[in-house]
Amino acid sequence: MMTSLGKCESPGCEEAAKLQCPTCIKLGIQGSFFCTQECFKNNWKSHKIIHSLAKGEGSDAKKDNSFNPYPFYNYTGNLRPFPQTPRRTVPASIGRPDYADHPQGYPLSEQAVKGSGHIKVLDDEEIEGMKVACKLGREVLDEAARVCDVGVTTDEIDRIVHEACIERNCYPSPLNYYEFPASCCTSVNEVICHGIPDTRPLKDGDLCNVDITVYHNGFHGDLNETFFVGKVAEKHKDLVKVTHECLMKAIEIVKPGEKYREIGNVIQKHAQAHGYSVVRSYCGHGIHRLFHTAPNVPHYAKNRAIGVIKPGHCFTIEPMISVGTWKDEQWPDKWTAVTADGLWSAQFEHTLLVNETGCEIMTRRRTKNGQPHFMDKL
Repeated sequence: MMTSLGKCESPGCEEAAKLQCPTCIKLGIQGSFFCTQECFKNNWKSHKIIHSLAKGEGSDAKKDNSFNPYPFYNYTGNLRPFPQTPRRTVPASIGRPDYADHPQGYPLSEQAVKGSGHIKVLDDEEIEGMKVACKLGREVLDEAARVCDVGVTTDEIDRIVHEACIERNCYPSPLNYYEFPASCCTSVNEVICHGIPDTRPLKDGDLCNVDITVYHNGFHGDLNETFFVGKVAEKHKDLVKVTHECLMKAIEIVKPGEKYREIGNVIQKHAQAHGYSVVRSYCGHGIHRLFHTAPNVPHYAKNRAIGVIKPGHCFTIEPMISVGTWKDEQWPDKWTAVTADGLWSAQFEHTLLVNETGCEIMTRRRTKNGQPHFMDKL
C-alpha cells in the first residue's frame, strides 16, 4: 500500500502525491512529490531545472547556486539573476518626477495623456531644457563607460551612475518608475533591455548595455550604448557594429515631412541584410517633461506608427537587434526582457530634436567625433 506524501507539486494539481522524483532523491533535494508518472512527465520540462541548479550546471551561478529566486522559470539562455543591493536614495533637494515618491511608481502625468496621439512641439525654453538634460545624461553614461569592465558588477555600475546623477543635480529617471528598483538599466548578453543591476560580475566576452535617463529641471534626457567587456567574440562585435549602424541610418532620414513609420523600414532593412532580427515589443518614444509619450517609434518594417515628423518634435530611436529570433520573453521580475532563444542582443539609443532641415542628436558623445565607446576598442 502506497503512503500519501502530501499534494502533487504539479501546478494546478490537487491530487495526493504518491511518487518522488528519483533524481531529486539522489541529489538530496527535498520534496519533488507527484501523484502519477503522467503528471511527473507533464511537469518534467520545468522540474528538471531544479536538477541543473542543484548541480550548478548551465548558468552563471555554477559556483554559487544558493540564490535562486525563480526555481520553476525556464531561462532561455545562460544568464541568471544575482542578489540585488538595497534601492539607492536621492537627496530631497534634487527635483524629482511625479512617480519618484508614488508607492507604485505611477507616472500620473504620463497616464493623463495616455492614448493621445498628440505630439508636442517644444518651444525655445523647452528645447534649452532638453539640451541641458541630454548633455548631463551623456556625461553620466560616459562615467559608466569608464568602469564597465571584467569583474565589475552591474550593481557597481548602477552606483557610479547614481552618484554621477546626484553630482549633476539630476534624478535618475528609471528609479521607482513603475517600481523599477535601480538608477539605470544594465542588459547583458541575451537581455534585450530593462535588465536590473545586480551583484553578478561581468565576464570576459560579455556585452553590456547601459541605459541612462536623467531628470533635470523638469526634463528627461535618454540614451544608451552597448559596451564590450574584455575580449569579445568577432560575431558579437559584428552584432554591436550593425546595431549602431541601424540607429545611425534611421537618424539620417529624420527630417520634417517624413513619416514616423519609415524609421522601422530603414532599421529592419539593414539588420536583415546582415542576418539579424529586430525586436518588436519595445519602441522609441517621445520625451521631454514626460519620460515616455507620443510619438511611438517602432523599429521594425511595415509598422503602423502614426504621425509626421515636424520641427520641435523630440523623441528617441533605440533599436534592439538580435542574433536569432525577434521574439522576446520576460523574467519573473517583470522587467528583464530576454531573447526567446537565448541568443544575444544589442541596443543603442539617442534622443533627437527635429529642426528645419533634419535633426540634432542631443545625446551624441562630445569627443571622438561622436562615435560610441565600443569603437574605441575596434
